[in-house]
Amino acid sequence: MSNSFFPLVLLMVLCTIFSTSAQPQENPSTTGDAVFTLQVPTLDETTLDNLLSFGYYRKSCPKFESILHNKVKEWIQKDYTLAPSLLRLHFHDCSVRGCDGSILLKHDGSERTAEASKTLRGFEVVDDIKAELEKQCPNTVSCADILTAAARDATVELGGPYWAVPYGRKDGKMSIAKEADMVPMGHENITSLIEFFQSRGMTVLDLVVLSGAHTIGRTSCGSIQYRLYNYKGTGKPDPTIDSKYVNFLQRKCRWASEYVDLDATTPKTFDNVYYINLKKKMGLLSTDQLLYSDPRTSPLVSALTAAPSVFEHQFAVSMGKLGIVEVLTGEDEGEIRTNCNFVNAY
Repeated sequence: MSNSFFPLVLLMVLCTIFSTSAQPQENPSTTGDAVFTLQVPTLDETTLDNLLSFGYYRKSCPKFESILHNKVKEWIQKDYTLAPSLLRLHFHDCSVRGCDGSILLKHDGSERTAEASKTLRGFEVVDDIKAELEKQCPNTVSCADILTAAARDATVELGGPYWAVPYGRKDGKMSIAKEADMVPMGHENITSLIEFFQSRGMTVLDLVVLSGAHTIGRTSCGSIQYRLYNYKGTGKPDPTIDSKYVNFLQRKCRWASEYVDLDATTPKTFDNVYYINLKKKMGLLSTDQLLYSDPRTSPLVSALTAAPSVFEHQFAVSMGKLGIVEVLTGEDEGEIRTNCNFVNAY
């Protein structure tokens, strides 16, 4: 078997293993030549173990998804960079206290005020969607559900995959700035990233696939200058970056306040070119490039490089997993905020 073929086979095996638990099982008490009938529920009827449901707003706010879709589309048509910003905002939210909208709270000492959150964007999109929903179906749709669905629609707007989002999340009432420091910022090692994902019930495959969100979006030059001019005190750039790419970045990033695309090749299109760039030593963040050099993740990078359709499919699966991390569903666990920036006044 060739070296280039092995990673693809490995990815197919991993995808099969991770999806096995979702396969329907035959009734063990049925034997012989009996005909098995499997009644598959519709998405509207399906309720997940954590009490989220695909049909949660079917009666209480039937226009929810159409309102959200139109608003997201409208904002991204004006500024395409809001698409990756909404994805990042969702990731930061789910990384701290689970997907409970805690990143949206705006008060002294909240996650939103933390150093790690200073470059987050997209709050105005969520506020706009929430304001319209409060007119159509007041006190019904949570901010956490809005943010989760907005991240999905933002992905679709730039050519990415669609996935069904279950609803019923409650909004958390707690948001603490220091807890935002746990969110990966692009200069961690692979071991810490794996541990971060595993602590949230996610796998190495999820880590590599969700890192592919960097096929769109940008980062500030200030976050990568250490790689460009004086890497580890050497007075030289990081040797793991392609020399021509370094020259481009050094010209682009003379000022820390400038921005640079995470995907230097197709920054406005959701595709698997991000992984192709890693093989060319063009990973902008050090955590990106490490995915290709670490033996635990490099086979998956190689596989996703060769299989764009597998990347899109698995991205949808992994985003679905991310969206149900530590969700609040009980009446005593959270609330439905009327304004996403503040907890309700009682």
